[in-house]
Amino acid sequence: MREYSIAAIPADGIGPEVIAAGVTVLESLQKRLGDVRFNVETFDWGSAYYRKHGVMMPTDALARLKTFDAIYFGAVGAPDVPDHITLWGLRLPICQGFDQYANVRPTKILPGITSPLRNVGTGDLDWVIVRENSEGEYAGCGGRVHRGLPEEVGTEVAVFTRVGVQRIMRYAFRLAQSRPRKLLTVVTKSNAQRHGMVMWDEIADEVSKEFPDVTWDKMLVDAMTVRMTLKPQSLDTIVATNLHADILSDLAGALAGSLGVAPTANIDPERRFPSMFEPIHGSAFDITGKGIANPVASFWTAAQMLDHLGERDASARLMRAVEKVSGVGIKTPDVGGNATTKQVTDAVVDAIYSSNE
Repeated sequence: MREYSIAAIPADGIGPEVIAAGVTVLESLQKRLGDVRFNVETFDWGSAYYRKHGVMMPTDALARLKTFDAIYFGAVGAPDVPDHITLWGLRLPICQGFDQYANVRPTKILPGITSPLRNVGTGDLDWVIVRENSEGEYAGCGGRVHRGLPEEVGTEVAVFTRVGVQRIMRYAFRLAQSRPRKLLTVVTKSNAQRHGMVMWDEIADEVSKEFPDVTWDKMLVDAMTVRMTLKPQSLDTIVATNLHADILSDLAGALAGSLGVAPTANIDPERRFPSMFEPIHGSAFDITGKGIANPVASFWTAAQMLDHLGERDASARLMRAVEKVSGVGIKTPDVGGNATTKQVTDAVVDAIYSSNE
């Protein structure tokens, strides 16, 4: 029996709903396979915890999380708590504290889901966006002086280090090398940002020589939005800075049909610390408690987690079940259906149990 300890942090908004659905699916895989066990412990950290304690998570949170094999994260953000408090109080300290420097966001059009792009369907859009997750524009460097005065100044310093860019570039090239097309696009803004972004371009060229079988090109981030929209078939693996990839991956999710199906893995490739897996969609307070949150992103995220843990059979079973359910039209309203979160979850569980593969 293979056993894994998983720390679940449902956090805010629809996070508790979709993480509960994900745990249900993990339990069904556990029963179906019979030789694996997922021991899930849930932590109540988030905006509700902040209202009670003045912090998003306790001071010993990272020490407690470090003992787990993986972290299953819901969403962070609340209307009555400033976004910089929720993000810097919970998600970013985990990502940075555990050096989860590779943020990996696969995107494809699932069966039964319609892309807003004309004449683009399943198989035409199949990307993986690799986002540098430890520095860049979200390094947290900068500050504000002369607050409230006419001469007030706010600075946000983007930090790019050679070691940081080299390691994410190698990760992206290796990922591209593992995919059938062996194609990588490096995204920067080096025409206007002439220091850090030019360094990105130079390091990409240096690292590319280690991967002669990978075809690569580079794009300015603004031109990349056009290419993603007009020529999605021309892309496969994409690597970009913390900010650029954050924005492009939301566009990618929308082009694939909905952010409700978009997953994320925050990876420590060296496996010194637990990696964290989360849906992209955020806390979505406009639909919280209505029972219509799309659980597919949390399922796909769970599949990424299973892959990372080495449970590739379980991961593949889960994704086959998700694609079967979406293909027969059992979908939540965000992707054109009328099913509830529970109905989609129950259908995926049934598909896992009924599969003979």
